[in-house]
Amino acid sequence: MSKIKYVYNPKTLQYERAVEKFRDKLKRILWGIASGVVFSAAVIILAYIFLRSPREKQYQREIETLVVRYELLQKRMERLQNVLNDLRQRDDNVYRAIFEAEPVPSSLRNSGINNEEAYAELQRFEYGELIKQSEKKLDNVAKQIVVQSKSYDQIFELVKNKEALMQSIPAIMPVNLKDLMLMASGFGMRTDPIYKTLRFHAGMDFVTEPGRPIYATGNGTVVRADMDAGGYGNHVRIEHGFGYLTLYGHMSKILVRPNQKVRRGQIIGLVGSTGKSVGPHCHYEVHKNGEPIDPINFYYNDLSPAEYNKLVQMSANPTQSFD
Repeated sequence: MSKIKYVYNPKTLQYERAVEKFRDKLKRILWGIASGVVFSAAVIILAYIFLRSPREKQYQREIETLVVRYELLQKRMERLQNVLNDLRQRDDNVYRAIFEAEPVPSSLRNSGINNEEAYAELQRFEYGELIKQSEKKLDNVAKQIVVQSKSYDQIFELVKNKEALMQSIPAIMPVNLKDLMLMASGFGMRTDPIYKTLRFHAGMDFVTEPGRPIYATGNGTVVRADMDAGGYGNHVRIEHGFGYLTLYGHMSKILVRPNQKVRRGQIIGLVGSTGKSVGPHCHYEVHKNGEPIDPINFYYNDLSPAEYNKLVQMSANPTQSFD
């Protein structure tokens, strides 16, 4: 039961029963409705902020699961990248080194990677950058797998030619060690015996008696056997394949002819002093892909460790060359 209200009337000097006007009643009703609406809105907002619907909870669980799976995917890609890096290191520094093959150029391994135009479409998505980085990593791994696969195909071909390679690489001395009287000069800057100036000596000079045999140091084909006007005198050049060529100079006699097939250890000429020479010796050079390299690295087939170390010490002495 609602309470009855009274108000004081100054004119009659009496308390009279209060009669609520329609306007006041309407205000009271509207105020009550407004308060209810505000309260309901506040409750809904608080519930929206602090309470989640079953569907939102489900979405949250899915997002958490996807985040975990994404992190695992990133770790798997990192492990794959590490495996590929290890394979690349072994390929370039072990397998290819064994077969005297050049490493795969970095430009080839990385070609086609980080092409920003290929990922431009992803920028319009909310998580485009995240997708972009993931795709770039996957493209990187896929490219390296293709390059590494082709590299192993090349290694397989080199393995098949390994026997021919080992027979062809210059691997013995051009003169018999027991015939060697002196290692006159090694590879590098040496004093010229005629001009008395420092000049690059592209090979090694083996001093021995005239007429001693000179041997082919690997299987190959004679590409030149004649008198060289450039100072080598009677000389022989043998093409061994795989980028190798050897030269034998200042012979007293040539025992092979151009285009003749020779085998390692076969006598190809006799020691002499023809051409630009100050005494009987065999001038010997090894070339790889057109460039002269130090022959001291190619005597592992017929020297003991002690003999090889002695020869290395002799070749390192800055002596005067014989040609």
